[in-house]
Order: sequence, then structure tokens, then C-alpha cells
Amino acid sequence: MSSISLNKIAWNKFRKNNLSIFSLIFISCLIFLGLFAYLIIPDKTPMANQMHLELALKKPGTKISFIEVPQKIKSSSDDFSNLFFGSSLKYNRIPIDSISNVNGEKSYYKYNSLFQNRLPENYKVTESIYWFGTDRFGRDLLSRIIYGIRISLSVGFIAVSISLIIGVLLGLIAGYFRGFIDSVIMWLVNVVWSIPTLLMVIAITLSLGKGFWQIFIAVGLTMWVEVARVVRGQVISARELEYVQAAKILGFNNCRIMVKHILPNIIGPIIVISAANFASAILIEAGLSFLGIGVQPPIPSWGGMIKDHYAYIIMDKAYLALIPGLFIMLTVLSFMLLGNGIRDAFDVKN
Repeated sequence: MSSISLNKIAWNKFRKNNLSIFSLIFISCLIFLGLFAYLIIPDKTPMANQMHLELALKKPGTKISFIEVPQKIKSSSDDFSNLFFGSSLKYNRIPIDSISNVNGEKSYYKYNSLFQNRLPENYKVTESIYWFGTDRFGRDLLSRIIYGIRISLSVGFIAVSISLIIGVLLGLIAGYFRGFIDSVIMWLVNVVWSIPTLLMVIAITLSLGKGFWQIFIAVGLTMWVEVARVVRGQVISARELEYVQAAKILGFNNCRIMVKHILPNIIGPIIVISAANFASAILIEAGLSFLGIGVQPPIPSWGGMIKDHYAYIIMDKAYLALIPGLFIMLTVLSFMLLGNGIRDAFDVKN
């Protein structure tokens, strides 16, 4: 049976798994929200970091009136850059309680203030709704939750890419050539495997330094061992099959046999473990951010949001930590269900 026919059978089996389809839809929605966050989020400043300390810890659904006063700021006119990274506000937003008109002179009361302030020229009154409330710095929680999707998906994608490049390469070489090369590579795999993943990530992070890209590299460098073991086992089985022997007889070189003949036929298990590693990378990044050695503020991270607000769980503001925790749970669960669905679809025994 050709690989195309097997792929069609696998896709038909996958479509019948409702949980896997739901997970795929949920992940697709996350990808869309992450890419086009600034078309959706209310706070369109870079990293959704607009602070109003007087609005700290407001409940979900709170409506606040603002006056917007134009200010002279040199902002980027690159619409493409603004679409993906936001732009600085061209006006100053001041939260207010009310506007009064006494003897023809307009003034406003700043939010939770008893003092009157004279209204500036060219002001505009707007109203904002904080659907998820505000965090302890008065930032819109909904905007930061949506922006945090980028961080979680980015760390998963980059970490999985690094693990695939290293793991697939070493697994192919070890499984195909066997002998001394296989022993050396498996010794390295076993050494890395024996070190606890979180401990190794912390060590690499501390050596590389805290930062956005450092955490991605650190997570990726600890996840390749699972890929290498799986690929090695699949290659050992495939190298004895007829199509590989035929390729050797035809005089194809080893590199072509591994890349063009063996690798496409073992792609199913690689996809499955990649989905599982994606979920693990999201959990590791959230844990590191919670410990304070992951993605650094003011970059929104779901783990960092839990760290900032976990003390409010025993108060009436528990949602500040529960909402990002719920997104972590749903995202990880979706990737695990997606991986299980792909595994069942590629299971030739069924």
C-alpha cells in the first residue's frame, strides 16, 4: 500500500475522533489570536503594557471613562509592524469619574480623586470595558492573556523545532549506521536522559541568562532526547525493509536513503512526539516564568501572570491567577489530545 493511501486512511480515522478535531480547532484559534492579537485586544501598546495604577484589581466587566489628550510622540508609521507588535499611543489616556462645567469652565475629576482638574484642549471622552478585569498594575488582563498566547506558542514551536533538528539527525545516524556510532550517540542520550528536565532547563537558563530567546533555546536543548530515541527505534525497524534494501542495491548513497526513503515513512511517530513535546514546552516555560527565571517582565507570560497574582487566590480576586492557569491547562490538554489522535490515526495495527 502506498504512503498516499496510508495518509488518506490516517486522515479519515483522525476525522472520526471528535476530541482531536476539537483540539485542532482550539489550537487553530489560538494561532490566529496569537498572530493577529492587535486586531482584537483593547490595549494596542507594545506588549499590552499600558498601566493605570488607580485602576488596579478591577473586577471583570468594569467600565471606565477616559479623556484622551493628544501628545507629541514620534511613532512608527509602519502599519505592518504596528499590526504585529503594536505602537505607542499618540494620546494620553486619563481615567476619570466625571466632567463638570462650572461658570463656563470645564473640569474633570480624576478616577478616585476629590480634586478638580482643568480640561485640556482637544480632548476626547471614551469608554473602555475590562472584560477580564485589570491586574495589580492596572493593565487590561484580557489583552495580556491574548498576547501571552504568542509566548506560549512561540516557545513550543521554537523548542520543538530545535529538538527535531537535533533529535531526528542523531536518531537517523544512530539507527542507520548502528555499531560504534550508535553506542556513542546512545551514551549521550542516556546521560542527558538521566538529568531531570526542569533542573537542566534551569541550569541552561542561568548560564545563558534570563531573556526571551534564552528560554526558548534552553527548553529546546532538553527535549531532543525523546525524539532521538523514537527516531532511532523507527529507523532500526525500517532499515531492514525491502524498499531500503532495494535503494542500496540501486546504488543510492546513505544520505539519500535516510532523508528521502526512511524519514518520510517514519513521520507519523515524529508528529506524535512533537505534539507531546509542544505541550511539555508550554508547561516548562510557564513553570520557569512562575519561578522568575523565564520570560521577563513586561512581556506577558501566563506563568508570570500566575506568579504576580497567586496570592490573590485566597481573596475575591482568584480569577487573576485562575484565568491564565485555565488557558495553560486547555492549551496543554489540546496538544495532548491532538497527539493522541494522530497516534491512533497512524496506528497500523488498527
